[in-house]
Amino acid sequence: MNVEELHNYCLSFKGVVETFPFDDVSLVLKVEGKMFALIPLDELDLQIAVKCDPDKAVELREKYECVQPAYHFNKKYWNTIFLTGEMKDDEVKQWICHSIAEVMKKLPKRVRDNYYCHCGLDPQSPEKEDSDFRQNDKQ
Repeated sequence: MNVEELHNYCLSFKGVVETFPFDDVSLVLKVEGKMFALIPLDELDLQIAVKCDPDKAVELREKYECVQPAYHFNKKYWNTIFLTGEMKDDEVKQWICHSIAEVMKKLPKRVRDNYYCHCGLDPQSPEKEDSDFRQNDKQ
């Protein structure tokens, strides 16, 4: 996966917006106004920071050398995945979807229900159905 594919995958989810709130090289992706990913565009090694369930965040770090606690983020919740090829692209995509689900869990119920209602997703296990979560898959 290259930076364009990574970027386009993140943008394919319903309601995602991109911003540069920190500087002109740190691409922040948000859903419902909340950050779910950061792609530093100035790094030589392609990487993405994603929000994780705290237990899963630790498991990922133990399983993969390419996963590190995210720099300048709360390391309990945020991991940086370096796209070195160690983790398959489909799994990287799964963790992006998981990150969106983690963000959605913290939003008010009416916001979550509205979001899930419009994408046909089961709010109990959204990361398992990423094709339903994405707006560009439905033709």
